Amino acid sequence: MKLLNSAALFSFSLNRFKFPPLSAQSLLRRHNSQLQQLRFSQFRVSLSFSRSAGAATMCTSPPSVHVKDRIDLTPKEREIFDRLLQVLRHFKLQTQLRVAGGWVRDKLLGKDCYDIDIALDDMLGREFCEKVNEYLSSEGVETHGIGVIQCNPDQSKHLETARMRLFDVWIDFVNLRAEDYSENSRIPTMRFGTAKEDAYRRDLTINSLFYNINTSSVEDFTEKGIKHLKSGKIVTPLPPKQTFLDDPLRVLRAIRFGARFGFLLDEELKKAAADDDVIAAIADKISRERVGHEIDLMMSGNEPVKAMLHISELQLFWAVFSLPPKAEPPTPEGCERLCVAYMDSAWRLLQLIGTSSIVDNQLRLCLYAALLLPLRKSVYEEKKGKKIPVVSYIFRSSLKLKASDAETVFSMHLAAENFLSLIPLIISDENLQTLEGNEKRITIDVPLPSKRRILTGLLLREIKEFWRPSLVLALLLHPQDIGLSENSSNKDAELNDRMALYSRVENAILDMGLDKVWELKPLVDGKRIMDILQIKSGGPIIKEWQQKLLQWQLAHPSGSTEECVDWMKDAQSKRARTE
Repeated sequence: MKLLNSAALFSFSLNRFKFPPLSAQSLLRRHNSQLQQLRFSQFRVSLSFSRSAGAATMCTSPPSVHVKDRIDLTPKEREIFDRLLQVLRHFKLQTQLRVAGGWVRDKLLGKDCYDIDIALDDMLGREFCEKVNEYLSSEGVETHGIGVIQCNPDQSKHLETARMRLFDVWIDFVNLRAEDYSENSRIPTMRFGTAKEDAYRRDLTINSLFYNINTSSVEDFTEKGIKHLKSGKIVTPLPPKQTFLDDPLRVLRAIRFGARFGFLLDEELKKAAADDDVIAAIADKISRERVGHEIDLMMSGNEPVKAMLHISELQLFWAVFSLPPKAEPPTPEGCERLCVAYMDSAWRLLQLIGTSSIVDNQLRLCLYAALLLPLRKSVYEEKKGKKIPVVSYIFRSSLKLKASDAETVFSMHLAAENFLSLIPLIISDENLQTLEGNEKRITIDVPLPSKRRILTGLLLREIKEFWRPSLVLALLLHPQDIGLSENSSNKDAELNDRMALYSRVENAILDMGLDKVWELKPLVDGKRIMDILQIKSGGPIIKEWQQKLLQWQLAHPSGSTEECVDWMKDAQSKRARTE
C-alpha cells in the first residue's frame, strides 16, 4: 500500500483520493464545530457495555477459573526436560532447573504454551548452554548454536539471556535474580538470588510460579500465585505502589494480563496504578518502545477494549498516548472516554459483522483508528512549520510503532470521511440524482450509474485492502455520530442497523466488481498517451489523461484497449475544437 511520508502527512489531505481538498483551516473549523457538540453533551458517553460479547465493563465479581492440580507435559516438553536432566547427571551438577512465569501459569490453566524460560540457581544461562553442548558432543550428537541476548535496561531487559534450540524449540536460559532499585531509576542493580527472591521480584503473583524440572513439581514461593490464579485476581507479590515505582512497565503488564484472562485488578493495585507518582513514572522512566510494545500486545489480544478501558479509568490514557505540545484544537476534558467509546463500538460492530474478511493486521489497525477517531483532525506544528496530524505523533513518538502504521491509520481516517458522502450513493439509485458535491470529482462525461462506480473505485484504489476497516470507521459516524450517543439502551439497536448497512455497502461494492480494484492495470500507458497527443515529454497533461483514462476504465469495466484509445482520441478532438 503506497502511503504518505511523514513530512507530507497532513498536506496530503483529501487530494490523494482525487477529491476536492479540504484545507487545514476547513478541517479545524469542522472539528471545532464537533467539539462544541461534545462540550454541550459534556461527554456523557455511555460505557455500559455489559450486554455485548465484547463487553469492556469493569467486572466487580471474580471470574470462575479452572486451575489444574498438576502440569501435564507434552511429549516434546518431556523430551526437552529429560535432555536437560541428562546434562545435570553427566556433569554431576546440583543445579536446580525451573521453568518460570508464563509457561507455568498457562499450563495450569490448561492452555498451550511454547515459550519456555528456564531459571538457573547457580550459574549464568550462557554457562549452562555450553554444558549442554559439551554433553551433546560427548554423546556424538550435533551441538547447537548459542544466542546471547545482552542486557538492555532501556528496553526493560535487565539480565543477559542465553538462547538455544532443543528438539526444534527455542529455550531461554537465565539465572535466578534479585533486584535492588535506586530512587530515581527503573534500572535495578542485579545479583544472583534465591528462587523465593526471584518470585517476589516478578510483576504479578500469577507470573511468579515455577515448575521445578528436577522434582517435577510446581513451586509457589509467594504462596499467593495459585490462590490468585484460582480466584482470577491480578495482584503484585510486593506492595503495588513500590512495585510500580520500581518498574512502571508492570502497570501496563498488569492491565494486559487482566484483560487477557478476564481477571479482576486488585483494588490496591488499581489505587497504586492511578497514583500521581506512578503516572509520572510511566511517562518518565519507561522507554516509549516498551510502552508501545505493551499497548500493541493489548490491541492484538482477545480483549483490547477491556485493556483500553482499564487504561482510561486508571487515568493512564494520556501518559500512554501522550500528545504533542500545542495540539490544535486542544483536547477537551473527557476525550479519552470518547476514544474508548468509539473503539468499543468498532469492536462490537466487527463482532456482529464477522472478521473473516478482515485479517489480523487490518483488525489491529482498525481498532487503533477507532480509538484515535476523535483526534483525527487534530494537528500540531513541527519545527519546520508544517502541520502534522496528532495521530502520527502518537504512533511515532508516544508508542514508537512503525511509521507505516501511522500512515495507514491516517489514511483510514481520510477514507472514512470520504465513505460518508459515498454511502448513500452506493446503496441507492435514488441518491444518484443528487451527488451532493461529488459531481466535480469526476472529470469525464458518463451516465449516473457509472459515476457511482468511478467514485467508489477511486476511493478503494487509494485505501486498497483497508477499505473494509475504513467502512467500519465510517459507519461509526454515519448516519449519525455513534460516539455522541447518550442513550445506551439504543446502542445495540444502532449497532445492528449499522451492521445491516455495512452488509448493503459491502455487497454493492462486490456487485460492482470493485474488490481488489487497486490491482486494475491501465489499458493505455504513458508512452501511448504521448503518441496520441503527439508530444515528446510528459508532465501534468499526461497525469491528467491518466486520471481520465482510469475513470473511463472504471466506468467501462468490460472495455477494451481499442475502445479506450478511440474514446481518448474522440475526447481529445472535442477538447481541441472547444479550445
